[in-house]
Amino acid sequence: MAAASRAIAERIPLVDFILEVRDARIPLSSECQLLTNHLPCSRRIIVMNKMDLANRSHLKDWIKYFEQRNCISYVINSHNKENVKKFLNFLQAQIKGLKNIDHSCSTLTMMMVGIPNVGKSALANSLHQVGRISAAEKGKLKHAKVSPHPGETKDISSLKIGSHPNIYVLDTPSILPPQILDAEVCSRLALTGAISDSLIGEKELAQYFLAILNLSDEYKKWAKLSALENERSFIDHKEECSSGRQPCMKGERQHFTDHTQDFIVHNVRRKLFETISCFNGDMQNEVDLEKLIELQFTTLTEAFHLPIELGDNARSKVATKLLNLYRIGRLGHYTLDPLAF
Repeated sequence: MAAASRAIAERIPLVDFILEVRDARIPLSSECQLLTNHLPCSRRIIVMNKMDLANRSHLKDWIKYFEQRNCISYVINSHNKENVKKFLNFLQAQIKGLKNIDHSCSTLTMMMVGIPNVGKSALANSLHQVGRISAAEKGKLKHAKVSPHPGETKDISSLKIGSHPNIYVLDTPSILPPQILDAEVCSRLALTGAISDSLIGEKELAQYFLAILNLSDEYKKWAKLSALENERSFIDHKEECSSGRQPCMKGERQHFTDHTQDFIVHNVRRKLFETISCFNGDMQNEVDLEKLIELQFTTLTEAFHLPIELGDNARSKVATKLLNLYRIGRLGHYTLDPLAF
């Protein structure tokens, strides 16, 4: 990362715009510190990616937050083609605002910079694909390497995203400062996948997520799941009584392997809703909150259809599956950074 930081710093004066890609869930914690006081705000665009995973009601507030600091910002989902088309139009409008540019023959360069796992490469690929289609260009598409694991991009690569003028975007390796002294920032970075889970621990990160969930209003959206399940259980019970059918024995159980299947996700949501709704303690009290999280781990072992006999291994598997569901947006949309104007 030190070598990447030097390479990026050397190119900053040579490019027309810097696209600083951040995670929309952590618009402040995902700031690239290399750019702090490094270039004018007019040459930097803060791109808040993964908007589909963030709390939608907070996005406009974050745009306003950056506007008040004279920063250009944009929110996007790099996997949504319509979003990417609008963003490309936005970039072309920014370019037209540049003075002394001959748009018929000039070549402009934008460089993507950011911390790990904010989606730089995915966004670069989408801009490249949409830009070439819009310009009706032929030829083989390039692809920046995309991975769910942080730090996969090793080199600076160039992708064409527009014509007349020619526009290129440089996809760069991810960079982080050598030390992150703020424990809360470190936890948010780990929860969103910017740093390796092993630095904090999957079980600890899962507990951290459950604390966020328990103190939010997201779980209230799952109330209907609990009501539907109660109604279904009543109907099933009546059918069993009327037919004399016995419940399935252990040996007849299905084997559940994919924890992202809808019926398992619904079951997880329902279990979480019920544990929170039935909790009589004070969630602002740390001891009470820990008791609730412990109860949720036990309940989720059943929701994920894991044998209780696994003991600590069951907790580890629950943590892994829970973090995965959070990171793909199946357990609600959260903006983890507090907004302070």
